[in-house]
Amino acid sequence: MKLSNFNFELPEELLAEYPAEHRDESKLMVVHRETGKIEHKMFKDLINYFDEGDVMVLNNTKVFPARLYGNKEKTGARIEVFLLRELNEEQRLWDVLVDPARKIRIGNKLYFGDDETLVAEVIDNTTSRGRTLRFLYDGSYLDFRRKLRDLGETPLPKYIKREVEENDEERYQTIYAKHEGAVAAPTAGLHFSKHLLKRLEIKGVDFAELTLHVGLGTFNPVEVEDLSKHKMDSEELIIDEKATEVVNNAKTNKRKVCAVGTTAMRGLESAVSSNQTLNTYEGWTNKFIFPPYDFSIANCMITNFHLPKSTLMMMVSAFAGHDLMKKAYKEAILESYKFYSYGDAMLII
Repeated sequence: MKLSNFNFELPEELLAEYPAEHRDESKLMVVHRETGKIEHKMFKDLINYFDEGDVMVLNNTKVFPARLYGNKEKTGARIEVFLLRELNEEQRLWDVLVDPARKIRIGNKLYFGDDETLVAEVIDNTTSRGRTLRFLYDGSYLDFRRKLRDLGETPLPKYIKREVEENDEERYQTIYAKHEGAVAAPTAGLHFSKHLLKRLEIKGVDFAELTLHVGLGTFNPVEVEDLSKHKMDSEELIIDEKATEVVNNAKTNKRKVCAVGTTAMRGLESAVSSNQTLNTYEGWTNKFIFPPYDFSIANCMITNFHLPKSTLMMMVSAFAGHDLMKKAYKEAILESYKFYSYGDAMLII
């Protein structure tokens, strides 16, 4: 499979700027892998495709307000700083992206907030846009993290051209988010409302949770035609014993195991034992799934509609089958489905 196999024309108006008014009332395309049948539903109709004993695997990572704006010392130039990951708690070292990067060199200081009580010094260049910052702050670590949260804003994807609004803080987060550490939401999970989760629970559907802290690497463009040469950034993954028990039990009983989102799917596929069951896991994964690929754990998945040539689209293609995915995406465009983070959903069964 080549990169060019995943290109298509996406009309700009189909990129979702806002989520659906109610989480579970976005559109849902249901794609049947064996028959190739495609149905058009609403997300809350999902319940009709699951029965008692089926399992949904949720990624319970929580998005933190990763985008900050600071001013460069002397010139006062406004600089965007996107927090990627904490490197050292004690020294307050962070991996970040800066924009415009050409203005930011080692030794520069950046000042944040009206009172400028938070300062960062650039101590390393990591990539063309990447820097390592040391934050200088008079206060405890807890106060420092509180300050970052106060100054940061919800890290909506760049394609959303509008300003971040108050509502985004709640909507760009799943309702089951627990463990802070992601810089992007696991977007398939954004469609679940409390009401829908309760209805699924009453029906006897089980839930297993894993934590995969989504980094920006998930959205890095693939720049090589030969997909086997693309390297994913590593992301932190935790799968506990409780989750493995629920998933393996469903597998043994030949139930549906549904990965909610590409991140949940990647997490599952990063922790497969030699006898095709799920292992506990605590570490990092840079798993990149593209066709052809044999999936070991999940036999259905929920996902959003992804951008052309994205690694997310490649995984969906591997799961649904390339021709069926192309057909589904063509239909999604004809039926004006919304794409990307705040867009509509697809259930592949």
